[in-house]
Amino acid sequence: MLQKFGFSQYESQVYEALLANDGPLDASSIVTYSHVPKAKIYEVLNRLIDKGIVVNTLSGKKKLYSAVALQTVIQKLTADFENDINELKTYKIKKTFTDDHVWSLKDKSSISAHIEQLIDEAESSIILSAWNDELEHYRSLLEEKEKQGVNVEVLTIGNLQTALKHLHTLNPIDDHKNLEPSQLIIVDDAYLLFAGIEHETWKAIKTMSQPLVKVFADFFYHDVALTHITKKYQEQLLQDSEIMELLTRLRY
Repeated sequence: MLQKFGFSQYESQVYEALLANDGPLDASSIVTYSHVPKAKIYEVLNRLIDKGIVVNTLSGKKKLYSAVALQTVIQKLTADFENDINELKTYKIKKTFTDDHVWSLKDKSSISAHIEQLIDEAESSIILSAWNDELEHYRSLLEEKEKQGVNVEVLTIGNLQTALKHLHTLNPIDDHKNLEPSQLIIVDDAYLLFAGIEHETWKAIKTMSQPLVKVFADFFYHDVALTHITKKYQEQLLQDSEIMELLTRLRY
């Protein structure tokens, strides 16, 4: 009966023998009713006690055993199973290798799904840059990861209403708005995805290659620095047509 739930044949036989009797039994009687070898009976009984489906007591000098009610055992097995499932849901495989391949992705919805997965799996840090309408798709997930203790740093092109602590905002000028948008995310300093539009179609690369991760991380902080420089010295920059032409050619 219990073998389907991970119990051994002897454990199942002992439990069924105890359950079939109205009163408690001593070890010798259990051997008789269960047909479990005498040499194994105490080992089996102790395992069943440890698993919480058999109880024992002393009657004089004799130790007696009794089965826990079947309905109680069912509830216990159900609870144990649900706990195991919940642990499995939260289990994260620790990768023991680095995949240096550069993988190509297409389709905007697929790219968005990959970005959401990267955010969800982040353990220590996330840096992400994109235009505000794209960032809005990930805003609540990013805010939740920050609450969990993950360091989240975002560069948004255009205003974004969010509770994120580390938010850099570039308000694009008219010439910037003619540029095609892109998305960059780096998670845990290990996983990179960069997406852009080519011939009106979203395309992306995804990799764990450390040289590329470091280069794109530098791009991110390069853009953050330019964002703050542009904000602080905007009036002076607007008066210099050569510098403004250069700024509008950046990959924003």
